[in-house]
Amino acid sequence: MSSGVEHSVIAASAQRAAPVRISGIGFVTPLGRTAEAFDDALFNGRSAVHAHRLSISGLDTMDIPVASCDFDAAEVRGSSRLPLDRGTAMALAAAQDAAAQAGLKPGAVDAERLGIFWGSGLAGAGSFDTTTAALYGEQRRMRPTTVLTVMPNAAVAELALHFGAQGAAIAYACACASSAVAIGEAMRAIRGGWIDVAIVGGHEAMLTPGVMASWQAMRVMAPLPAHAPSAACRPFSRDRAGFALGEGAAALVLESEAHAHARGTSGPRGTPSFVLAGYATNCDGTHITNPDAAGQVRAMRAALRDAGLDAAQIGHVNAHGTATMAGDAAEAASVREVFGNTVPVCATKALHGHVLGGGGAIELVAALRALARASVPPIANLHAPDPAFGLDFVRGDARAVPGMRWALSNSFAFGGTNAVLVAGLADTPPPSPSRAG
Repeated sequence: MSSGVEHSVIAASAQRAAPVRISGIGFVTPLGRTAEAFDDALFNGRSAVHAHRLSISGLDTMDIPVASCDFDAAEVRGSSRLPLDRGTAMALAAAQDAAAQAGLKPGAVDAERLGIFWGSGLAGAGSFDTTTAALYGEQRRMRPTTVLTVMPNAAVAELALHFGAQGAAIAYACACASSAVAIGEAMRAIRGGWIDVAIVGGHEAMLTPGVMASWQAMRVMAPLPAHAPSAACRPFSRDRAGFALGEGAAALVLESEAHAHARGTSGPRGTPSFVLAGYATNCDGTHITNPDAAGQVRAMRAALRDAGLDAAQIGHVNAHGTATMAGDAAEAASVREVFGNTVPVCATKALHGHVLGGGGAIELVAALRALARASVPPIANLHAPDPAFGLDFVRGDARAVPGMRWALSNSFAFGGTNAVLVAGLADTPPPSPSRAG
């Protein structure tokens, strides 16, 4: 980028860098559905990963690491009162919790100023797997609602119907960056004045035979340690060997500061108030699976510019941290390029598994919990970091960071999509545009 164009981008970012309020948070995760359960696992490095035996006729039995949710999708009913896809049910449950925490009651918001921005990499995977098994394996008729449960925007449709949203209702499918992109694009829509409130986030529910077998075939899932399945995923470790598949959903209510003030909203009850202050997305444009550190660097620096912050103001980085050889190496190089080796780095996929399209939203929640407690959670199972990385990884115990105000969360996806979010405490003094760079 030429210096003139770059200066124009910085100036434009500074002009539009109004933080957006995070008024409510809800989630369904392998770590639990309450802040207490989530924090207990997060800050104590307690992994929910366990062994799962996958048996498919005609294939060898596979033992794989997964992190599943204690969640009954049958208890959640959508607009038609018919059964929902498991992922859609998780999305609706998380969004209902976020709205309740925000005090967002039906009819309390101008419907045309309420939007839904939601991400999932393989929405409807469970329903699709079940349908194909019934059709080809058992020669049974399909349900007439099959299309409605497997379509990529199924969760978006159910959320819009439930909340009566008549603003933009958009589904994003950008692999592992899906929910981070959805959250960031909602922030842009609020900043731009198109809507006042958005229900945002993402989900994934892929622990079905066909999907699990597909990921196993890519050889990116970690082998199961003989006596410690929870130690399968080891981000940034010298002996890292891949990830565990997870499932879950996370939702946030975003609204403009003016709208939040008019509603008398201070943020999630019982916790500090949060804002979303920066976002950037781009594409590596180099390879469909191999990440490119240069593209990640551009995304992180653009998100910092959008927030009007210097790298030194970030209290911790929540890394994408998939525990793959190539993925962790690229991210370590990009984080080191942007932040040096002094910022605390955490990664949470060893705890809740890789939730793919829903991961960015769940990991943003983890970053917010770290801000709330002024403490950075440890990277579970990281006993011997790769010596080539040279970063300040938080391991062993959670690390207190008094005065921590800002956090940056990375989501990097197959296809080369990068998405970076910057969040902070709402009572943080507004960033100065002159510090962007």
